[in-house]
Amino acid sequence: MAAPKSKLMSLTEAVDMVPDGTRLALGGFAVYQKPMAFVRELIRQGRRDLTVVGSANSYDIDMLAAAGCLATVETSYVGLEKYGLARHFRRAVEAGELKVVDYPEMVSWDRFRASQEGLKFWPIPFLGGNDVVTYNDAIKEFPCPITGRRMFAVPAADPQVVVIHAVAADDRGNVVLPARRLLPQSGDVLMARSCDTVIVTAEKIVPHSFIKRHARLVEIPSYRTKAVVEVPFGAHPTPVLGRYLADEDHLAEYVAASDSADSFKGYMDRFVTGPADHFDYLDRIGAKRLAAIQDMDSLL
Repeated sequence: MAAPKSKLMSLTEAVDMVPDGTRLALGGFAVYQKPMAFVRELIRQGRRDLTVVGSANSYDIDMLAAAGCLATVETSYVGLEKYGLARHFRRAVEAGELKVVDYPEMVSWDRFRASQEGLKFWPIPFLGGNDVVTYNDAIKEFPCPITGRRMFAVPAADPQVVVIHAVAADDRGNVVLPARRLLPQSGDVLMARSCDTVIVTAEKIVPHSFIKRHARLVEIPSYRTKAVVEVPFGAHPTPVLGRYLADEDHLAEYVAASDSADSFKGYMDRFVTGPADHFDYLDRIGAKRLAAIQDMDSLL
């Protein structure tokens, strides 16, 4: 029997799988465990006209909006939590450069559940009187065939490509999740089950023997994944459960640089378009800062 094929590739090769106009889902949740190395490489490669479908988004969407990569965003939230507004996203929407399709947060998850189950819509009973229905003509009202109750059909997320960032994976694409996990990790599992093209960036590529010893931690098996990339600190500056905390200093630097599109150019030159690759980016962040955010209290 032939040996299983390795799906290991470079970040550049993985981003090549996302052409202009792709309908893309980015894993993580809000400001937690976002695949930021992948986002920065999308920008370096000059992607355009992307549609991002999500549940709650933050720096990923804001940075892509600043770089002019987006055509449409379908989600419940784009913001920086304690740092306030996602300013570049807001400017692009106000200027009419970016279309936003609004869904409530729980409904946003339900859209991925529909895709996971191979359905074209998910039935929702609780949107009556909600202005989301007024302004989102993709949501269709219908009577429940059992009770006659008023229901709403919300279209499936239907991403063409899903990108998640994980703690570890092997070169075959078996993905390890922490035994104790939170919403971002559970959301990544749901997203990975909603799409046939799943790209995984991982903090570490582990041998298959590790996967066999910790099989209980594999909830995204190799047959669900198309590509895997080793990207240490690949979610930086957002945190990864069990590996590192949010880089608050860098996030503050990002926000301070976002006062205007002009002032943000220096940040982009230094940390996004200037670095030759992700490892050059890490060199610019510096070993001292990366060491400072290591999270030794919540190891796998």
